[in-house]
Amino acid sequence: MPSLSALLAAVTGRRAKQAPITSAVDRIAGRLFERTDIRPLVYFRVAFGAISLWEVYRYFNHGWISRTYIKPKLHFTYSGFSWVRPWPGDGMHVHFLGLGATATLITVGLWYRPAAILFASGFTYVFLLEKARYLNHFYLISLVSWLMVVIPANRAGSLDAWFKPALRSGSAPKWALWLLAGQIAVAYVFGGVAKINWDWLRGEPMRRWVGQCAHLPIIGRYVHEEWMVKLFIYGGLLFDLFIVPLMLWRRTLPLSLPFVFSFHFMNDRLFRIGIFPWFMMASTVLYLPTSWLPWPQSWTRPERLPPVQSLTGGQRAGAVVLAAYALFQILMPLRHHLYPGNVSWTEEGHRFSWHMKLRSKRGTAVFVVTDPASGRVWRIDPGKHLIRSQGQKMATHPDMILQFVRFLERRYAAAGYPNVEVRAEVMVSLNGRNPQPMIDAEVDLTKVRLTLRPSPWIVPLYEPLPEQTGTRKQATLA
Repeated sequence: MPSLSALLAAVTGRRAKQAPITSAVDRIAGRLFERTDIRPLVYFRVAFGAISLWEVYRYFNHGWISRTYIKPKLHFTYSGFSWVRPWPGDGMHVHFLGLGATATLITVGLWYRPAAILFASGFTYVFLLEKARYLNHFYLISLVSWLMVVIPANRAGSLDAWFKPALRSGSAPKWALWLLAGQIAVAYVFGGVAKINWDWLRGEPMRRWVGQCAHLPIIGRYVHEEWMVKLFIYGGLLFDLFIVPLMLWRRTLPLSLPFVFSFHFMNDRLFRIGIFPWFMMASTVLYLPTSWLPWPQSWTRPERLPPVQSLTGGQRAGAVVLAAYALFQILMPLRHHLYPGNVSWTEEGHRFSWHMKLRSKRGTAVFVVTDPASGRVWRIDPGKHLIRSQGQKMATHPDMILQFVRFLERRYAAAGYPNVEVRAEVMVSLNGRNPQPMIDAEVDLTKVRLTLRPSPWIVPLYEPLPEQTGTRKQATLA
């Protein structure tokens, strides 16, 4: 499999001319292309493919393909991707069969590069189909699946290496390992940074969620104790912020692993968040010393190569691409600070920022459609047009409310009312607060356009958090 630098050289048409390393920047770039043991990449490839196959099975088993992608009349697409549409007929089921097949090929390492490209394309397509289905771990798997396209994870422990001895290698460039480990670290660290907010430190919504877990063994009897709530609040915050450094330091690695597995297992029990806890547990293989990973006799032993003394033009370009990707991953989760207000309320900059299980939102929405020409007024219940999961998400997300307004505009225009006005009466509760308006009910939303600027038609959050009481109200996970 060609390296990242070789691929870039092929695309640019430049010859691989080597230049000596003379600066600190070159030395850092040179380290990216030094060789390291391939074992973590091989084990991660197998885990990634197997867990992805399990996710495909879950979609078939729970009937989510039909419920999420075939049944709805309207799909909430992402900005710039309104052209992405579900396959007609049984196409979505065939698509998921294809995802399962490519995930299997990735697992066994057969036709790895084409399989990785097809899986990444197919999974990202599914991700883009429905904004109401946004999940942080879907976003993470989509990113990782594209990283797997350029990572040579099939040079050992694969059918490709079995059938093609010339492909076999016991080592891989360090950038491949660092890229994957860094992507996982981003999810951890920014998940922790996001927890440094007033609601979380006050115990909401975790206090309400923990209060629903009295049925769990061992901890169930303590879920209404304040010390248990604080353990989850501060334990989760500290875990996300520091678990990666603890795994990177050899002295603390053995102590950190029990925390990794217990933390994610507890998340699985509490929140039932699918493959995410198991994926993160499997990702620890990227941080383990290679001596901890078995090396079958049939695998090629890693080569011992001297440090990189010179860089080709393709390697320099590859280093720039890696640096740009790293910068994007750092800045993207911080963009919500450019917007006023509580990001959990306004949702501006919330997606793709690793805000995981930090809020509980419940809302109701009624849309008032007015035809100025005839004076007719209609009150629209969105539940008649959306499936339940879409309605719940739409009622608490301003951008999705605006998309539903566009849907109503089109319907009424087709019915002979081309110039209707649409207003929204939306009441939302955030983390147990009393419900308050989210959208200015006086604004005609047909005149509003969604931009990257702050949205003045979103009503600022003004309701305070409720005082702590002994009661534990039921909350919807958001």
